[in-house]
Amino acid sequence: MPIKIPDTLPAFETLVQEGVRVMTETLAIRQDIRPLQIGLLNLMPNKIKTELQMARLVGASPLQVELSLIRIGGHKAKNTSEDHLLAFYQTWEEVKHRKFDGFIITGAPIELLPYEDVTYWPEMQEILDWTETNVHSTMNVCWGAMAAVYHFHGVPKYELKEKAFGVYRHRNLKPSSIYLNGFSDNFEVPVSRWTEVRRADIEKSESLEILMESSEMGVCLVHEKRGRRLYMFNHVEYDSTSLSDEYFRDVNAGVPIKMPHNYFPHNDPALAPQNRWRSHAHLLFGNWINEIYQTTPFDVEEIGSDL
Repeated sequence: MPIKIPDTLPAFETLVQEGVRVMTETLAIRQDIRPLQIGLLNLMPNKIKTELQMARLVGASPLQVELSLIRIGGHKAKNTSEDHLLAFYQTWEEVKHRKFDGFIITGAPIELLPYEDVTYWPEMQEILDWTETNVHSTMNVCWGAMAAVYHFHGVPKYELKEKAFGVYRHRNLKPSSIYLNGFSDNFEVPVSRWTEVRRADIEKSESLEILMESSEMGVCLVHEKRGRRLYMFNHVEYDSTSLSDEYFRDVNAGVPIKMPHNYFPHNDPALAPQNRWRSHAHLLFGNWINEIYQTTPFDVEEIGSDL
């Protein structure tokens, strides 16, 4: 089954060209099936690029998925037009009455700020609490993951001496995990962050289980059994050129930045990077959506009723 998104969303044509099956409202209502309701709380400045990255992975599922784009109500986006936001996004206040089978919270370029200094932190806390009753399963990514694991478990973040930046080998620590079905024993994942969470702090909580880890970059993916939450601290969703876009942005702005590790062929920025993580990104999101489908109530309104 395809993903259901507005046919005027910029990501629509790109997804079609990539072979991802998408559908309009007219086609969706012909199928006697309840689509999975997936919400995307997009905190990234370039919302259009992030929409495409997430829709690509969610849309690869054989299940019918309806993707809702959501934003923080009190925060003004600097790199996305107001017309785009008005056309395709709802604020969390506008959707908080709804129930979602799955909910994705993205990263945000505010890692170095203490959580309490983030202007929309009070709303983020409300949203995170709301996911406990209105969402069946949550995928938290990068800063979103750090914010969630701090909110629910008090796990702190630590500032790095230099940016963790590049493509790094990771180990599959739990091959029996439903979320790692089909994963290799080791694989590569893009990393781009100024902060980290540490294994010792995560291990203080009995409900948290580390699924992926790098000897160089530390913890990557954590599963919380009780809350059906996943915490992905890196960027498995990145496009082939995402790291190069960040690198050349900083170079052109005169911002000191090291070349991303293990990314450009022969460490030559003139050569196009190869994507070596795409298959595992699809596996992770496919496994996540499949687990949602297997365990979510048939009636979406019953989500949270077992609490």
